[in-house]
Amino acid sequence: MGETLALFKTSFNKSLSVETRPERLTGEAGAVLLREIMERLGVIEWLDERLHDPRNPDLITYRLSTLLRSTLGLLGQGWRDQDDADALRHDAAMRLATSEARGTTPLDDGNHLASQPTMSRLVAALSTAGNRRTLRRAIMVLAGRRLRAMRGGHRQRYLTIDIDSLPIEVHGSQPGSAWNGHYHRRMYHPLVATVAGSGDIIDARLRAGNVHTAEGGLEFILDVVERAEEALCQVALVRIDAGFPAEDLLCGLELGGTPYIARMRNNKVLARMAGPYLKRPPGRPPQEPRMWFHEMTYKAGSWSKERRVVLVVQDKPGELLLHYFWLITSIDAGTVPAAELLERYRERGSAEAHMGELMDVLDPALSSAPRGKSHYRENRLAEHGSPIDAFAHNETILLLNILAYELVHAGRCLMEAATGEGWSLRRFGERVLRAAGRITVSARRVTMVIGEAFARYWRRLVPRLQRLAWADP
Repeated sequence: MGETLALFKTSFNKSLSVETRPERLTGEAGAVLLREIMERLGVIEWLDERLHDPRNPDLITYRLSTLLRSTLGLLGQGWRDQDDADALRHDAAMRLATSEARGTTPLDDGNHLASQPTMSRLVAALSTAGNRRTLRRAIMVLAGRRLRAMRGGHRQRYLTIDIDSLPIEVHGSQPGSAWNGHYHRRMYHPLVATVAGSGDIIDARLRAGNVHTAEGGLEFILDVVERAEEALCQVALVRIDAGFPAEDLLCGLELGGTPYIARMRNNKVLARMAGPYLKRPPGRPPQEPRMWFHEMTYKAGSWSKERRVVLVVQDKPGELLLHYFWLITSIDAGTVPAAELLERYRERGSAEAHMGELMDVLDPALSSAPRGKSHYRENRLAEHGSPIDAFAHNETILLLNILAYELVHAGRCLMEAATGEGWSLRRFGERVLRAAGRITVSARRVTMVIGEAFARYWRRLVPRLQRLAWADP
């Protein structure tokens, strides 16, 4: 196998030494699972057919599909920086998971992951307006295929889509980033669409860091709803927080026939309307919290018509004053009574948790800045190329991270179905994807051996994965 290099002997146990050997060892065995999910849901083939590749075919070493597998595999395994590709270029599991070759060919000396500059050029190629639209569509397609595959090929009848803004902190002067006084940080402020019930993140649109929460909201929501009713469900309901309700957005949703539920910010008029209902009934208050609902209609000065609002009054033990807030909806009280309306709104917490998982586990690094290209294949260019569109690059990186989230989330959902218990994205990554293994080659066959600590989870996941098959709507 080659020369053995002794690194050191431990001081606490003289019988223990640490060595490195030229064996095919890996800590990224889960990349093979991610590749299997990609294959069974067909997302790479879908992208390859629709993305525009501007590269000169005569100068291409890695096909677009191979680079996409590499990027999504690295992100899914938790490697957030593009230069991580250099550190893992020769990792056997990553090479097997990303290559289009069969047999033992991916392990040949000439086959390895693309370098960091090549991965950067991939992001540049994907940053055109058309390719970013395709990436957005791919996120929805991937979520739809996974949901239908786990529902016997059927779409859901109703689906609730949560629309929210997501603060992404940056450390630098990336174009479009800005200081946000509400969050007290320099950041981007993208819009994100999430399905709380299934845990899917289905779209995102990068925005400057200092824009209002609802900036561009109507256009974003209508586009998401249209595509969701093609790929995910028959009827989509929109759930938004208090930063979004405004006449143009509410009217736009009503004209499109899209039902919505939103919380409203309090104002003087609403405070006067709530006043008569902020009284406790006679008697000693119980030790348990109480809640009351009051149906009303309300027309703000900028609104074109009255709309249904629900006053929610809360009596919390030990609190001197009653708490209250308002919900607004286009759904009539006969279809969804006030108590059920509140329960539906409270499910927003699950959507926020899934966005938190994206930021906690994948932690997108939106660090692209406008620098012209000065070298190509180790040759210095006479003049720097035109500055890159760094804002578009950062949006592309965000979309790629969401695609990677959807792949890992698909595996997480399969594990939850197999075990009957909840799994966080972090737990799934640590106990399933970051598996250690050894890869052997014999008689032109490749075997990957993983540790027993990980194998007990793989044994439960793999049967579910092997039954995963998507169907067109």
